[in-house]
Amino acid sequence: MPRKALALSGQIVVMVIVAWFVVRAFSRQWTEFSTLDLQLGWDSWPLLIGALTIWAGYACLIAAWRAVVVGWGQSLPFIASARIWALASLGKYVPGKVWAIAGMIVLAQRAGIRPPVAVGSALVMQLLAFATGSVVVSLVGAAALEGAGPGLQLGLRALSVVTIVGTIILLNPKWLGWLLTRLPGAMALQQTSLPSRASVVAGAAANLLAWGAYGVAVWLLARGLLPEAGFPLLETIGAFAAAYMIGFLVVLVPGGLGVREGVFVVMMQGVAGLAPATALAVASRLLFTLTEIGVAVPFLIVPRGTSRDTA
Repeated sequence: MPRKALALSGQIVVMVIVAWFVVRAFSRQWTEFSTLDLQLGWDSWPLLIGALTIWAGYACLIAAWRAVVVGWGQSLPFIASARIWALASLGKYVPGKVWAIAGMIVLAQRAGIRPPVAVGSALVMQLLAFATGSVVVSLVGAAALEGAGPGLQLGLRALSVVTIVGTIILLNPKWLGWLLTRLPGAMALQQTSLPSRASVVAGAAANLLAWGAYGVAVWLLARGLLPEAGFPLLETIGAFAAAYMIGFLVVLVPGGLGVREGVFVVMMQGVAGLAPATALAVASRLLFTLTEIGVAVPFLIVPRGTSRDTA
């Protein structure tokens, strides 16, 4: 079999596997949502604006990753960055948690990014996500933390302390280089330069905007489905950021399914009530799954451009 045909067959197999996991996850989420014994409203405008806000958050993350890549001395058009990010993000639904990061690394290399930069930019983005997410939780999630219970409170505060240290490391080129060369799969980084400090700062700012967009979208979802529940905006933003990060840390659960929702409910039930918090947790999972699929589908059906555009 010719090499191109073999590569195409492999890509098709991978996409079929990913699609199966995504469909399975969505069907489970819909089943759980449809069995909730709660009177829901349906205000379409907050729901639509919420979906658009999530897509704006995705755009911020794409811009953040591209900023780090460019700060490493590489060139990558925004549309190519968006394609790589959107397709790689579907890997989070496959058990193991490494597939989204691995997919980003592979696709970036096929788009012409040097292997050390492809690895390093993916690792820096994970560090930035946790750094900025912890800042968001600390600043706006105080009330939600009070209802989280002592164990979860301690864990989140410890994560915040670690994150402060991590943020200092990210902004210091020498310390960042030391950290990157000691992370799994980063041996190649020992022979390459580091991203500029400005690109790391820009990536951090874009991540902060993305966390804010995610939280606002969940709050808008509550306004559209549960208008009587009265979810506070700042607490919703902080609780969602905390739940998202903890869900990501549970490696064996694809997409943090169940973990993210559980943490959100624990943090918000004292603020909005158990039933509304559960409904919003499940509904937000559905919304984020739909928006992630919506971002990826155009790149799946539109033929790829040049080798610099995508893989």
